[in-house]
Amino acid sequence: MESMTPTPTRMHAADRRNQLLDVAIDLFSRKGFSGTTTKEIAAAAGVTEAIIFRHFATKQDLYKAILDTRCAAPEARFWFDDTRRFMDVNDDEGLFRALISNIIRTKREDPRFERLMLHAALEGHELAIMLHNEFALPIGAMLTDYIERRQQEGALRQLDPKAVIFAIAGVAHFYAHQKYLYQCADIPMSDEAVVDAFLSIVMKGLQS
Repeated sequence: MESMTPTPTRMHAADRRNQLLDVAIDLFSRKGFSGTTTKEIAAAAGVTEAIIFRHFATKQDLYKAILDTRCAAPEARFWFDDTRRFMDVNDDEGLFRALISNIIRTKREDPRFERLMLHAALEGHELAIMLHNEFALPIGAMLTDYIERRQQEGALRQLDPKAVIFAIAGVAHFYAHQKYLYQCADIPMSDEAVVDAFLSIVMKGLQS
């Protein structure tokens, strides 16, 4: 009987590691952490489980590597730099436009990772909380401080800063989920038109 063990194609270690991460993201995004086995990941990648464990000691380490890669990606640095750029010149409208646009763009360009994080949150996986603490909380703190300062300067209405952030981010998240996760076909507007509409609502509600 012929062996059913896959014969992996040769790759440089870094390329193999990236391939395993990409395959794992796809499976985790569809089946969650608990519902995905390293055997399934190996089969989808065309390798043996031994090769997975050569790069990642456990499935947990593989999962953590996905999140670490995400946090270290240029995209994460872009969020901080883009946010700071508008804050430094007190460009309220530019800042809120960037926040709405970046949320929608991220979900449009990488819906797999969004599904992965939703699975992780539903499973109560500690790594989902870790990513939130390392990425979302610092940006949220920056935005809170900025809104409080602009309120003190009289540029924005006296509303709870955190409620303002939830309102702005919430509409962007909901729209992007409907369009890119649930793939609703009855959204006739472009993302650009939606950003303009949301921004108009936000600025009319916030400007003093």
